[in-house]
Amino acid sequence: MPGDSRISRRTVLKGAAGAAFGVGSLAALKLPFFGTSDRTQDPADCFAKDLSASEKQLIISNWPGYMDEDEPTTLQDFEKRTGIKVRYDIDVNDNNDFFAKVSNQLGSCESSKRDMFMLTDWMAARMIQVGWIQKLDAAKVPNLHANVIDALKAPGWDPGRDFSAPWQSGLTGIAYNKKKVKEVRSFADLLTRDDLKGRISLLSEMRDTMGFMLLINGADPSDFTDADWEKGVETLKKARGDGQIRAFTGNEYIQDLSAGNILACEAWSGDVAAAENEDLVFVTPEEGLMIWADNMLIPNLATHKENAEKWIDYYYEPEIAARLADYVYYICPVKGAEAEMEKIDPDLLKNKTLKNLIFPDEETLSRTSGFMALTEAQARRYEGDFSDVISG
Repeated sequence: MPGDSRISRRTVLKGAAGAAFGVGSLAALKLPFFGTSDRTQDPADCFAKDLSASEKQLIISNWPGYMDEDEPTTLQDFEKRTGIKVRYDIDVNDNNDFFAKVSNQLGSCESSKRDMFMLTDWMAARMIQVGWIQKLDAAKVPNLHANVIDALKAPGWDPGRDFSAPWQSGLTGIAYNKKKVKEVRSFADLLTRDDLKGRISLLSEMRDTMGFMLLINGADPSDFTDADWEKGVETLKKARGDGQIRAFTGNEYIQDLSAGNILACEAWSGDVAAAENEDLVFVTPEEGLMIWADNMLIPNLATHKENAEKWIDYYYEPEIAARLADYVYYICPVKGAEAEMEKIDPDLLKNKTLKNLIFPDEETLSRTSGFMALTEAQARRYEGDFSDVISG
């Protein structure tokens, strides 16, 4: 089992923003101004010859803390089984930063020098929309289509999983410290209860926090209108103006929740699992949950596409997925992995809290919502609205 030295993918993602326990620095954060309208492509017109048959290699970019390390690792076993040598780079630290690394090449129909990278839903959607991602050959990734969990099977931005495959996933909900406060059941409670005033935090990730503002008002985060959005922004403004919110944070909230500096907060399931603190309880809010995933994508001009598809199909084998899940502690996107975990680490499944965070039951997953894919204009406006509230 991994120890405290493991780096959380979300720690890196939010730590890159340099957020302290407060909002003073947030106004300086860069918004995702993609500037891709003149660089839209047809992947069919921007491709390279696939050299997989003659070059047994694969170049992958991923987030830190997202691969098992107990030897033999799943990566080592992939290399042994397939004969494909993998260069596995840990160079995705932030979606926008990674976009900046590859946008000039991909936008100009030039090679990014990578065969695969993993990006979060909204950035994956953006790259697919502008035509920078190759379509997967469904016949070469049968395990993906047979085994991806229903909650991640058909996102609005890639309903057939034609271009993407979830690598790992997580839930956003509520966490509270049961030693310090009574149960918090809903976001309505979080934003209004007197005993929580000034002792809660929300996330500085716009899609997570605003997803709940939409849910509170009865809107669907996966399909909402400008009017729904404006109502959600007003809900957030009111909670901030009432002094209910102590801070908007990245995942440093875990330390403050453990110490009692905050009593309850918006939280990511993986953080609560990794904290291994029995006093911290992750709750499915009455309004529902937000779900997100980081996705495997094969960019235009990748020269080892078939090798990348072998990688996807391999990690959608339930036994391989279970071995990975036993290390990374995020939601496993693969059906059948829980049964394999019985053989690999039965003690993990005896820990009900941990089990439910890695293998949520169907009832929990049925209450999840993804965030609607945004156009470039919507992304600019909505990120600006959100930033005005949390940094104002």
